[in-house]
Amino acid sequence: MGADTGTGAAACDAGPGKGLSLFERYLTLWVGLCIVGGIALGRLAPGIAERLDGMAIHVGGAPVVSIPIAICLFFMMYPIMVKIDFAEVVRAGKSVKPVLLTLIINWAIKPFTMYGIALLFLGVLFRGFIGAEATDLVKMPFGLDLPVGAVYGAGVVTLADGVKMLEVPLWRSYLAGCILLGIAPCTAMVLVWSHLARGNDGHTLVMVAINSLMMLALYGVLGGFLLGVGRLPVPWQALALSIGVYVALPLAAGYVSRRWIIRAKGEAWFRERFVHMLTPVTIAALLITLLLLFSFKGDVIIANPLTILWIAVPLFIQTVVIFALGYAAAKALRLSYADAAPSAMIGASNHFEVAIATAVMLFGLSSGAALATVVGVLIEVPVMLMLVRFCTATEGWFTQRA
Repeated sequence: MGADTGTGAAACDAGPGKGLSLFERYLTLWVGLCIVGGIALGRLAPGIAERLDGMAIHVGGAPVVSIPIAICLFFMMYPIMVKIDFAEVVRAGKSVKPVLLTLIINWAIKPFTMYGIALLFLGVLFRGFIGAEATDLVKMPFGLDLPVGAVYGAGVVTLADGVKMLEVPLWRSYLAGCILLGIAPCTAMVLVWSHLARGNDGHTLVMVAINSLMMLALYGVLGGFLLGVGRLPVPWQALALSIGVYVALPLAAGYVSRRWIIRAKGEAWFRERFVHMLTPVTIAALLITLLLLFSFKGDVIIANPLTILWIAVPLFIQTVVIFALGYAAAKALRLSYADAAPSAMIGASNHFEVAIATAVMLFGLSSGAALATVVGVLIEVPVMLMLVRFCTATEGWFTQRA
């Protein structure tokens, strides 16, 4: 969409023109404080998170949706979805090359490189450091009723506090979280990265919208396939439910409320006032969720403080590899810099809100999978800022107009 920068800038309701807000600029710091606060909470008041997570919607006697977490995650997702202008999605066909490049990177390449890189590091190179015999307790797949001692994939059904759980190798649980990150492309933050890199905001917004729609069709399919390859639980019903709760519901709410607000207050008020008010809501909901996550995983982190490093290494490599592939392909396709920069960064960034939500729903708040998705948040901001600086330094490699 290099020739449509005027329309794109107007369409970018996320308002990245002001750059990173205080919350966004120091997101890594806030996440770090949540780690400390969550560990402290788990030590000082270990029953609080358990009681909150116990407030759940049960299906067939099994807790499927944690109500407090679902509320927090809805408020993480809704501000992203309400920014989507579906008219821009319809007009995306005018710029076929950058759209196709982004879709191929996000859905045909990225999930599989994430699986391969994570498997290499977590299952081979770092397996001894994580603990070859270390295990993790995760939720039984929704609708599955096996006797204690039964084998399912790489897990064994066991009884924990009177509830049937699957005991799986810890490194495989971390692998599951990485898989969920790898199939969740493009967060709303990519609008900020695109603006800071002087990219085409319109193209970025279009791909946020298209990826949100693609997730409805492909997230569960790819997630189920790659989890199955990794000999992990394949809870197809829960995958479908997670897409409905954490993607379809906020997407529908965003679409309806966006139309209503613009009709009632005008588009200028929507862009300049309403969207601006939502950023702290998203970050606050994210941080509350992380506080609960780390209150559960405090003992694991204290026992092995290098856990976060073992998970962060493959995530960092995956981010850089996908960015390099996208940036090189954009150069080969002779895209303008304004389209090349966001096309590469959209693939490199992750929709960590959906990944966290799905990991919590599928495997549990205290699972290693949930912890792995949180590590994705921890490294997202500094790595993407590094890539933004690389883009601006190499702008001369590209033409200014497609």
